[in-house]
Amino acid sequence: MDFIDLKTQYKNLKKEIDAGIESVLNHGQYIMGPEISILEKELSEFVNVKHCITCSSGTDALLMALMAIDIKPGDYVLTTPFTFIATAEVISLLGAIPDFVDIDSRTFNIDINQVAEKLNSNSRQYKAILPVNLFGLLADYENLNNLKGNYDIKIIEDAAQSFGASFKNKTSCSFGDIACTSFFPAKPLGCYGDGGAIFTDNDKYFDILESIRIHGKGEDKYNNIRLGINGRLDTMQAAILLPKLRILNKEIELRNQVANIYDNYISDSFIKHYIPSGNTSAWAQYSILCNSTKHRKIIMDELSKHDIPSAIYYSIPLHLQNVFKHLGFKDGDFPVSEQISSKILSLPMHPYLKAVDIEKICRVINEI
Repeated sequence: MDFIDLKTQYKNLKKEIDAGIESVLNHGQYIMGPEISILEKELSEFVNVKHCITCSSGTDALLMALMAIDIKPGDYVLTTPFTFIATAEVISLLGAIPDFVDIDSRTFNIDINQVAEKLNSNSRQYKAILPVNLFGLLADYENLNNLKGNYDIKIIEDAAQSFGASFKNKTSCSFGDIACTSFFPAKPLGCYGDGGAIFTDNDKYFDILESIRIHGKGEDKYNNIRLGINGRLDTMQAAILLPKLRILNKEIELRNQVANIYDNYISDSFIKHYIPSGNTSAWAQYSILCNSTKHRKIIMDELSKHDIPSAIYYSIPLHLQNVFKHLGFKDGDFPVSEQISSKILSLPMHPYLKAVDIEKICRVINEI
């Protein structure tokens, strides 16, 4: 059994993907070839946002977005400690300082009430908030945008796991000042290597991001007007993404069907990821909470005996990572993140997971 089944998806799209790759091989424009602009147009239309800039990874998407809003050394950026390292890594790479807000115990996303408390009570001047749409569920952007109206602060949407998700018919990557996603192969929309994209309705940010993507270019790449990075998406990856994007809505439907079957079969003694009303998750992961770290290990060992893969996202919250020791956080500072990190368990999730396999997974778990 596969944790994420890319082989079945490829079999379904083999004709279209192979034709796209062959087209690139024939025209030979491997860097910024015509598929890049086609993909950016279709991504922009899918999200219903004015501008899309593809780039080399989801991490570079976040880095470029922070550069575009002029994050500088010493600036403070609010984010969640329950996420992959890249979210806070890019803040530190620019010399800025990540500060954390604990998560909601049901959605696992940044706790909006605690964001408000931090903004109201802290003497620090925060330059941006970087919420994460964890496991495919959008953060609470309604309330985040209400908060933003009271402060001079930008919102960067980390949608690395949520492309295809929606809230009240508004699609992931259309929230905030700038939104970023990842096309890592395991994501809801993934390529066959690294890739990412950035979305904005702001013309100024779009111009800056286009420049940053190619070493801070001005009129051409040999006339440089700012510091940038080598952030381009390969043409081959764009060709692979195009047919995948065209079936994404159907795959999101299938992911939600898989999640519903899990919900129906897994014992209610396990806490499941809560999806608030009005939201459609992209279900990048299907995760449950075990009773303890020991209980989780017993379940993972038993699943392994039945050749069922499982994973932990994320075992150590960011404020307790060695790389961020200098920030001065300690055990107990963000108790919800710490508790969930000790109990979270992710199960196989992809659009082509069969009901009989889901039943098998749940039967093993429920027996324990």
